Amino acid sequence: MKLRRHSLAFIALLVFGTAAFLGGCATTGMDRSAKTSNSIRDVDSEIRKMMIQIDVTAASLDSLVVAGNTDLKKSFDSYSDNLAKLDKEGKKVLKRTEEMKSHSKEYFAEWEKQGDTFTNPEIRELSAERRTHLAEVYAKVPAAAEGIHGTYNAYLTGLKEIQKYLSTDLTPKGVEAITPVANQSVKDLDALKTSLQPVLVALAEIKAELYKAKK
Repeated sequence: MKLRRHSLAFIALLVFGTAAFLGGCATTGMDRSAKTSNSIRDVDSEIRKMMIQIDVTAASLDSLVVAGNTDLKKSFDSYSDNLAKLDKEGKKVLKRTEEMKSHSKEYFAEWEKQGDTFTNPEIRELSAERRTHLAEVYAKVPAAAEGIHGTYNAYLTGLKEIQKYLSTDLTPKGVEAITPVANQSVKDLDALKTSLQPVLVALAEIKAELYKAKK
């Protein structure tokens, strides 16, 4: 029971302290807990928004190059608008995952310093075990996101080049010529969406570790 009480105390301590890593410079335990919870949920929410926008952008490109399209201007404008939204959502996701990667090392180094101040060997050991375990869990997010930055930018460049091409040749023949490239870009977007799933899984593991009681 004594060890269990210590374990629960350190889970609470982790929740209170993680905001230095994800939520900024909150000054109280409750502020840090709230900011940590919000930050993790924000990353999850932003990725899900990006995935929805991937689908919408792909659909608008499909509609633009569909055979027999009678309103190319309207379809092109829709595609351009959705592409801009995807660019915006993608930048948010990439920025947040990079922040998690860059700040985690500093955060867990500070936790290690705090753990070294305990005089009770049982608590010191528990602190080290929790720190090591949680560091591994947090590291799964940037690990899962590895390579997405380059892949996303490459796909986005391709989508923008399709937009640029059609802006100067928005004719049935111009659309017909670019259709094979557009179809491949739609497939690439689907692959990009799939590549984001492991990041969501890693975030779910963090939330389960921090906020769900063991049964």
